[in-house]
Amino acid sequence: MPRRYWLFKSEPNAYSYDDLVRDGVAEWDGVRNFQARNTLRDDIQEGDGVLFYHSNEKPLSVVGTAVVVRGGYPDHTAWDPDSDHPDPKSTPDNPTWYIVDIKAEYRFPTPVPLEQLKTMPELTEMVLLQKGSRLSVQPVTESEWNAVVALGKQSG
Repeated sequence: MPRRYWLFKSEPNAYSYDDLVRDGVAEWDGVRNFQARNTLRDDIQEGDGVLFYHSNEKPLSVVGTAVVVRGGYPDHTAWDPDSDHPDPKSTPDNPTWYIVDIKAEYRFPTPVPLEQLKTMPELTEMVLLQKGSRLSVQPVTESEWNAVVALGKQSG
């Protein structure tokens, strides 16, 4: 299967790109939206690229890239009552939620802010830029990936 590309949103005060670099590999857990869950479970595969997006900070921005090192598997934090996002309806025998593992790949010298992305004609169809787009896990086309990564690499 060809490499696919995604954008993962994270609030940096909850889990930042620096946290990912420190941890080496991270479980992308806690997603509690069915559409995003289906993407994690069914679509995201080992080797796929991830744009790491810091949300809920000023400025909102893509801060770097990551790579998926393990495809979808059950989110064990859902059945851990002491986790930050338990779900008593999810069990090891009948998991509701899924996660993937990612590893930091490349930190942009300077984050690429959302406002700059909005000015790029080649990104007008990007899911992130669509009105009402709030999913924490979103598809990115190869051409969108290439445009954002090129911008991020030249930002230094």
